[in-house]
Amino acid sequence: MGPARVLPSLHRATPLVSAVALLGLLTACGSGGDSTGAVQTPAGTGSPTTAPATTGTGNTPSGPTSGEPATTGPPSVDTTSPATQSGGPGTRCHTSQLRASIGRPSPGAGQRNFPIVLTNTGDHTCTVRGYPGAAFVDAAGKQLGPDPKRSPDTPTTVTLTPGRSAWAGLTFASPEISGARTALPQTLIVTPPDERDPLKVAWTAGEVPVAGNESSVFVTVVQPGTGG
Repeated sequence: MGPARVLPSLHRATPLVSAVALLGLLTACGSGGDSTGAVQTPAGTGSPTTAPATTGTGNTPSGPTSGEPATTGPPSVDTTSPATQSGGPGTRCHTSQLRASIGRPSPGAGQRNFPIVLTNTGDHTCTVRGYPGAAFVDAAGKQLGPDPKRSPDTPTTVTLTPGRSAWAGLTFASPEISGARTALPQTLIVTPPDERDPLKVAWTAGEVPVAGNESSVFVTVVQPGTGG
């Protein structure tokens, strides 16, 4: 019969078609193409123009030594630099710019008065305003008595050009009259207004009151001059 002879010929043609298709696929893969015939670039051979930028990561030196242009932006401001902290015109006087001393005493009726003098030893004009800190200490550095009280004064800003001074009054009742318990300090610790670092002044003016009803020591605001 006719149909029985046609079927074997069709079965023989199928492997031939498959072999041709497989050969075409292998040819495309070997030439860098995909199954659609498009050419693919092998990994690691991309164009240099598409490589990712490596500058600005912090691991590559910047500036002329690395071939990069120098930074042209505005310089940053360092607020902790010596130029800023040294006290330009109109800025507060810092402890490092000042020298403390005890001026000529001015005795009064039952009172002892001493000017605490702060002198600008720096190269720039600066200002002081308010009350200095003061404390009497012994040879071991132990404070004698409480901190001085502040007199009810009105603070004013005192401008100190290099070499000029301001003073604040240190006063207390004479222990001989008040009968207060006394001690003999070795040093007066002076802290300029609004500063934390103190200055040391040798105390040679005798005993000071440290306890008792009349033992209070007072300090005034700074004012121009040396108090003499």
